[in-house]
Amino acid sequence: QVQLVESGGGSVNHGESLTLSCAASGFPFNLRCMGWFRRQTPTEEREGVAQIDIEGTTTITESVKGRFTISRDNAKNTLYLQMNNLKPEDTGMYYCAARPGGYGYCGEQLGATYFASWGQGTQVTVSS
Repeated sequence: QVQLVESGGGSVNHGESLTLSCAASGFPFNLRCMGWFRRQTPTEEREGVAQIDIEGTTTITESVKGRFTISRDNAKNTLYLQMNNLKPEDTGMYYCAARPGGYGYCGEQLGATYFASWGQGTQVTVSS
């Protein structure tokens, strides 16, 4: 059974940093494209933030380029999102996601519809 558990969220001030972690289990983590998504309200669609494939190739959404870094530690079955110089518009619930089995490469599109498994999310709040 696929399980994704996010941690590391919190409340910070504008310009500060946070590192999110996602502990994965129940599937071969090293063989899956993984991603981070976010949304500000429960009714919004999830916005793609970053994704990383099995070779470490990443796709980062334009609004966070230069500030956010996605990485993975296959030995620990853990996905990370390093977030620097946080802005109030980065506030939201952040979700870890895994592509379906057989999808080790992410492709160019960073869309929620390509991901099959989701964590419960971790809240990030950035004050101005």
